[in-house]
Amino acid sequence: MDNISKEQVRQFRLHAHHLDTWYRKADVEGIAGACGFQNSPPGAWEIALYNRIPDCRQDDIKQLLEVEKTLLQAWSFRGAPVVFPTSESDAFLSALVSRQDEPWIYTQGIQLALDFLQMSFGELLFLLKQVMAKLEGEVLKSKTALDQTLAKWVLPFLPENKRDLWNKPSMYGNPEKQTVGGAVVSFLLRPCAFMGLVVFGKREGISPTFTSYKHWVGHSLEVKGVPEQKLVRKYLHCFGPASIGGFADWLGCSSAQAERIWQTVTDEIEPVNLSGKERYILSDDKQLLLSPPQSEREVHLLGGHDPYLGLQDRDVILDNKAWQKQIWQTVSNPGAVLWQGEIAGMWKPKKRGKGLEIEVSLRDGAKMPKRDIKDLGDGYALFQQLKLNKITFSA
Repeated sequence: MDNISKEQVRQFRLHAHHLDTWYRKADVEGIAGACGFQNSPPGAWEIALYNRIPDCRQDDIKQLLEVEKTLLQAWSFRGAPVVFPTSESDAFLSALVSRQDEPWIYTQGIQLALDFLQMSFGELLFLLKQVMAKLEGEVLKSKTALDQTLAKWVLPFLPENKRDLWNKPSMYGNPEKQTVGGAVVSFLLRPCAFMGLVVFGKREGISPTFTSYKHWVGHSLEVKGVPEQKLVRKYLHCFGPASIGGFADWLGCSSAQAERIWQTVTDEIEPVNLSGKERYILSDDKQLLLSPPQSEREVHLLGGHDPYLGLQDRDVILDNKAWQKQIWQTVSNPGAVLWQGEIAGMWKPKKRGKGLEIEVSLRDGAKMPKRDIKDLGDGYALFQQLKLNKITFSA
């Protein structure tokens, strides 16, 4: 079993995540399709794309997502909104469909509503699927409108003694804005997304819109080959050396579902030793991992939810536990300053009118040209159609 160093892993992953050099607009499908771009909080995927293709401006992004529809946004791994190539929908959606008794991703919290209604998950998902076809002629503005409209469509199909309960105030969130039925729909939208029944449409102001996959793309979701294989290959290429447990965490799925998907590539992987632990890589990636190309870029200002930061072995890029708690938070992650693939600090942009201010905190001993960080800050401000007014540094 080969021994792999953290430096080899960092250089390999920078290449796999397309952070080793600056890429072109023509590369967009390969870049977005590497492992998808999470879009939570909204705009996270745009920053991730900019960090790989600096020539992609806001108008280009809108063209790709809303006009050409080369890229698509839908709920995917971990139940989060993810942007990926439309042509690879089966890997980012179909591969996540649960089998047999596996729980669906991002649906664990539904149990309160099921107990209240005294109905099963399967019963309610079946009813919702019956009405989802109506989305083919609809575009609904805002997530709240989507939840409540679908809940209204389901209502006539419920047993008569459940309808009053369905319309009761929700036990989740704001009961004045959501019903029990709306809450149920909210949880069940993830399975519906995986089945190709609902996607994000154009953004109208600050609100997303929603419609059916078929209405948006022009045809139903097509499955080619074994989508589960495609998905786990993407994970191992971007996050290998890795484990099944890390894969389950990345997907936000059960250990049973992760194991089933992992088993589709057992003849394509092999173990390596990373920091005394057995981890797995794609056999096709072995030579590249052992002799990774040297990155042409040394400094990065990554957004807080960049795919490169979605790894489970955080000590590979940041060995300080106190700093790990600051970089990976429950919400509102700061951006990460990378130096040769390692996290050397954090940065926080603040909009001030038509200008931008950036605060950079560097780790003790971090050695990198501040001029390079300033140049990246200027580029980021330009991408956001703002002017960089000030950038401050602190240790």
